[in-house]
Amino acid sequence: MKPEDFAHLIPLSDLSGDALAQAAGLARGVLAETGQVVFRKGTTDPRSFYLLSGEVTLDSEDGSLPLRVKAGSESARHPLSRLKPRAYTCTAAATSRLVIFADDDLEHLVARDQATAYEVTEFEGDDPQWMFDLLSNPAFSKVPPGNLHTLFGRFEPMPVEAGQVIVTQGEPGDYYYLIRSGAARVSRIAGENKEIALAELQAGQGFGEEALISGDPRNASVTMISAGELMRLPAAEFDALLREPLVHHVTLAQGAELIKQGAQLIDVRLEAEFKVGSLKGSTNIPLYLLRLKANNLERKRVYILFCQSGRRSDAAAFLLSQRGFDARVLAGGLDALSKLGQHK
Repeated sequence: MKPEDFAHLIPLSDLSGDALAQAAGLARGVLAETGQVVFRKGTTDPRSFYLLSGEVTLDSEDGSLPLRVKAGSESARHPLSRLKPRAYTCTAAATSRLVIFADDDLEHLVARDQATAYEVTEFEGDDPQWMFDLLSNPAFSKVPPGNLHTLFGRFEPMPVEAGQVIVTQGEPGDYYYLIRSGAARVSRIAGENKEIALAELQAGQGFGEEALISGDPRNASVTMISAGELMRLPAAEFDALLREPLVHHVTLAQGAELIKQGAQLIDVRLEAEFKVGSLKGSTNIPLYLLRLKANNLERKRVYILFCQSGRRSDAAAFLLSQRGFDARVLAGGLDALSKLGQHK
């Protein structure tokens, strides 16, 4: 579905172009044939239905004449029978095309877009376009709107040259970085000083979160492939403004329920640690390889990450959340489960 299909609808008509493009990914189009019931009176499903073409009737089922809503009318700009429980049964009076949004998705998108538009306008002395571009990063879509102005204000610009090493494997972490322009290579030194290329990062992508979250030294090096500009965020600001909204923990019981619903367990420890013992049914993807293998994961699946203490899995959850995955952390890791006999 294209943004222009629903750009006239309320409240989508007030969204920025970038937010409308994001709305297209949230929209679900349906075709209702004449006489087909779209929804029934009394239902409380958390969705908003809009009429794009055709005509529908809204019947209160109290003996009064049904209301008729035609596509293109002022009434059709609003959700059909929005209040819950629904006061009407909606039926297609002709072949009709509708678009459906989850209420929470729509509300979150509108709130974030309006807050961001205001905050970016108020942010002086910089080109706001990169901030709007940044919001296409799934990580930032989960940041509370009230945090955004503070977050943007804490980023420090950093011009970089091709070949410049930004972070070095083994050093402590001090900043989180976002690439505003240019490209970078992530690599790791393995046994016998062999360098392994893990990923290439482009504008809008970030790096450096692993060491900040886990407290361990940098597990890889990042070198600029081309000249450009980075935006860096000090460790303390990263922890308060970005880590908290993105890293979500689950208990063993919650994790077990998610697994019944199709979630996958991922052990982010090293291969040697995994071979000694892990949770039954888990897959091993070490943290340092997660960037390389993330694209092989199913987008619609929930992932439950764990390590020994929870520190590495926190970093892994942030990394996957940046890429739009639904990632949770098993609280306390294997250390918290050792007394419960949960190892395989």
